Amino acid sequence: MQYMPVVIDAEYLSDYKIKLTFDNGEKRIADCCKWLHGEVFEPLKDKQYFQKFFVDGWSISWPNGADIAPETLYEEGEVV
Repeated sequence: MQYMPVVIDAEYLSDYKIKLTFDNGEKRIADCCKWLHGEVFEPLKDKQYFQKFFVDGWSISWPNGADIAPETLYEEGEVV
């Protein structure tokens, strides 16, 4: 069975980079700038707003409803 990642912790680093901890113990750094396209992601281009992300039980989300799939964060994140 393929691993379905779940984000259990997230820490802001700089710019649009977030250090993520997954439920298997792995840590990865996601540079989210490449995903900030489309109407729901527009507010996230403001770095102060971007930093308002939170762990929502499976991934990271923002107060406006934007989120990024945990498998995307896991697959494209840089291993720490």
